[in-house]
Amino acid sequence: MTKFTKVIKRNGATVDFNPGRIANVIYRAAVAVGGRDKQKAEKLAKYVIKYMEEKYPDGYTPHVEEVQDAIEKILIEHGHAKVAKEFILYREERIRKRDEEEKHSFKPSENIPWSKIWHILGWAVSHDVHTVAALNGRIKKGEFVDLVKVSEAAYHEDITFAADLIVERAKNLKMVLITGPSSSGKTTTTIKLEGILKKSGLKFKALNIDNYFFDLEMHPKDEFGDYDFETPQALDLELINEQLKQIIDGKEVMIPFYDFKTGTRRLNNSSFKIAGNEILLIDSLHGLYPKMTAGIPDERKFRLYLEPLLQMKGPDDEYIRWTDLRLIRRMLRDSVYRAYNPQQTLEHWHYVRRSEMRNIFPYINTADYIINSGMPYEVPLYAAKLLKSFEEWEKNYKDNPLRQDAYLRSARLYKVLKSVEPVANDSPVPKDSVLREFIGGSIYEY
Repeated sequence: MTKFTKVIKRNGATVDFNPGRIANVIYRAAVAVGGRDKQKAEKLAKYVIKYMEEKYPDGYTPHVEEVQDAIEKILIEHGHAKVAKEFILYREERIRKRDEEEKHSFKPSENIPWSKIWHILGWAVSHDVHTVAALNGRIKKGEFVDLVKVSEAAYHEDITFAADLIVERAKNLKMVLITGPSSSGKTTTTIKLEGILKKSGLKFKALNIDNYFFDLEMHPKDEFGDYDFETPQALDLELINEQLKQIIDGKEVMIPFYDFKTGTRRLNNSSFKIAGNEILLIDSLHGLYPKMTAGIPDERKFRLYLEPLLQMKGPDDEYIRWTDLRLIRRMLRDSVYRAYNPQQTLEHWHYVRRSEMRNIFPYINTADYIINSGMPYEVPLYAAKLLKSFEEWEKNYKDNPLRQDAYLRSARLYKVLKSVEPVANDSPVPKDSVLREFIGGSIYEY
């Protein structure tokens, strides 16, 4: 027990004081620098609370910044300099981003592939889908089926171009990494790309990086008990890198197996080796993360990045956010394939975004090619499927200070979806479409 009952958040809201969150924050920082000792994190959290109880009087309600100051102090005083540095860097990063948002900075982001964006915007304008109003006009004129066809053709053209680039470098390549943020369409794109490349005589062997997850009990989690699978530190990066180097050198390795039902990993589960004429194929959320393939020379790997780079303005002349498209995609996919309801996905999305901002987007410009998996026609389908849900979530989360992230996303997407002409019939969507990965009905097995 602690004498603190409430804490003041940065936005001024007062919420319940949760001692467990301090331990989780310390453990997360430790994981980022290679530590995996939860008991030590819990012990340090007790020191933090003890220090605060001695410093502040009875009845005092600390600000979250004061709690974080205390965490820094305890970490440093107890000899955990690396963990303290990681925690300090994270705080500074969050402060900088908040300052930029408050100033409405218009400085172009270095993480956005501007050349690709301009190409996609030009395509959207020429096909009259650059605004929701224009899209609605085409749907009302009965042009939805045609829109599906031209959108799918553009996506296929992008994959074909990427395949040509890989073929050009095939002589020296031993690894193709297909990467991108959550629900960007990596699985379908991997299948399609492999099919095209096989026609060029290339042979591939896939390695499932999910088998390198640490045991679930070693993962950090938040105050809601939600485990974080999104961070690259959830993976055994040291083992991945070690075995990748051996594999592309033609050696046989014993790879692990991760059982998602039990949340445990079995080491040395099965043998893995690629033949001299085979290329290693990896579909991974963190394919661009430097530590994933640090020991592999650049000339031996091809890095393909995916993102639904939709260029369409919605209400108030604001572009529809790519992260919102992916959130909906993941909601639908999780409900179809993983028995995970859309509300749970929404509440988990803060983890997804946090990891993307720190571990994926900063490395976009290291990709060898970028594929746009966004389809203008997907927005009307989502309006038919989830409009009512977002309306309910906006109302339910509005006055919940612990769920402000979920509220803001719900409010924003409700506003977008209610402005779109809904299309309930998804039969025009091809069975091999990247969207089938999320809405179901695909010819591929996921």
